[in-house]
Amino acid sequence: LENNFLATADLDIPFSQDSFGAPPPQFFGYGNLTDGDSPNSGINGEPGIRLHVDVSERQSAEQYDLPPENQFLAPVAERALSTFSIDVDTASYANIRRFITNGQLPPGNAVRIEEMVNYFSYAYPQPDNGKPFSVSLDVAQCPWQPANKLVRVGIQGREIPRDNRPASNLVFLIDVSGSMSDENKLPLLQRSMLMLVDQLTENDRVSIVTYASDAGIRLQPTSGDQKQIIRDVINSLSSGGSTHGSAGIATAYELATRHFIEGGTNRVLLATDGDLNVGVTDDDALVQLIKSRAESGVFLSVLGFGTGNLKDGKLEKIADNGNGQYCYIDSIGEAQKVLVSEMSGSLVTIAKDVKLQIEFNPAEVAGYRLIGYENRALKNEDFANDRIDAGDIGAGHSVTAFYEIVPMRAVSTPAPVAPSGMRYQRSQVVAVEQLQSVDDESLTDAARSGELMYVALRFKQPESSESDLLEVTVMDSNQSFDAAPVDFKFAASVAAYGMKLRQSAYAGNWTWSDIENIAVATIGDDTQGHRAELVDLVRQTRKLLGR
Repeated sequence: LENNFLATADLDIPFSQDSFGAPPPQFFGYGNLTDGDSPNSGINGEPGIRLHVDVSERQSAEQYDLPPENQFLAPVAERALSTFSIDVDTASYANIRRFITNGQLPPGNAVRIEEMVNYFSYAYPQPDNGKPFSVSLDVAQCPWQPANKLVRVGIQGREIPRDNRPASNLVFLIDVSGSMSDENKLPLLQRSMLMLVDQLTENDRVSIVTYASDAGIRLQPTSGDQKQIIRDVINSLSSGGSTHGSAGIATAYELATRHFIEGGTNRVLLATDGDLNVGVTDDDALVQLIKSRAESGVFLSVLGFGTGNLKDGKLEKIADNGNGQYCYIDSIGEAQKVLVSEMSGSLVTIAKDVKLQIEFNPAEVAGYRLIGYENRALKNEDFANDRIDAGDIGAGHSVTAFYEIVPMRAVSTPAPVAPSGMRYQRSQVVAVEQLQSVDDESLTDAARSGELMYVALRFKQPESSESDLLEVTVMDSNQSFDAAPVDFKFAASVAAYGMKLRQSAYAGNWTWSDIENIAVATIGDDTQGHRAELVDLVRQTRKLLGR
């Protein structure tokens, strides 16, 4: 084959923002996508984008799957509703850290902003009245686009002390194929598992299933206090062969369901680099396999390992459809965080199929954009459909979502008809630009209240098939960003970091220096050092970019 072109430096690639689904610059005036002093040249005078190409990345077999970022929408008719599933995964942040620490920029489609924000804990209140989680709402000036508002929706799961953790039926499903031989794969996995074994008690049952060319049970269900027996099996594992993942999944679920603990934690923990190349390998077929097994009441979580071969998109789909969490283990420190410090949240589910639906008030909001959660979008009609799967919350987990809001002003939008049951619009709604005032007859009385939005959450108790409903409304506090809570500002800096890494069309006028300064100023009581690490990653990224 003839030689290909190879990139030796950064390339300036012109593009049309319309082709990326972003609004044209004149709509909201976001301007250039880069952080330089002068814009790159582009098509028809529009800005360009700087594409960082790394030759080693091109040769990598890693695979990522992320839809285009969410656009701004005008809240007219059904578009006034934003519906999505919550996400407690944290894999993207740990994976980005791995790239930056190794002196590389991550691929843009490896950056899932919600997973970066949700990697950190925030001072949300604990729930009361027996609820599984609390809901917090904040509004402040948007730091990267000061004419706009930034709304934070925060969910805090109920804490469960370790000594109150329910009995567990845990099946470790371990990839021991040849692709797992590297030091940061099976050897790191073994060290990670040994840390978890130290946390187990006599109330826990542990099984180990391994798979390569075929699948086999290496450890029958064993009491958690038989630690040396478990350690010996873990230490005996070695890698070799191809990867028959579907066979391992079937064996692990069969073992977990056979020893199911009523009222306890029943979970398969899949540890792999995701390179399933024998048996059922197609993503859609794997999703259907996992969905059918999840109906047994056994949840599945995924621990991703390794570099150069990571099938990130596949692993995220498996975890999402297995009612579990997807984490990426890049170091023994991350194993400590996931499997020891946050053990209850990783294993104990307190609410499942958690969905959010937000209705924006067109009398107050001209446009809105959900930051992240691109692959968690749901159809509006699926919100009240209890047969539709959604994300789960573990004990002590927190979930954060940001919306950027454009305050009401004249915009050009079509005039579709609003569906029945809307809070702020009547069925004969007109286009936003035709609204003369909040007294317009197309709006309901609620639209005149000054509310920005109405937030509805649906969730199921872990063993229930019917959902409960929580409802909250949000008013604009006219709060400046400087006056916002410390946690709000830190989480905003993480979201902005993600947008910059993704080279987002919506990153606004915040510079790398702005992001670093806010992150430094909002470290707060950082006993685990996670926020300080974020600051260090921002600094390393600036060095890589020469900023």
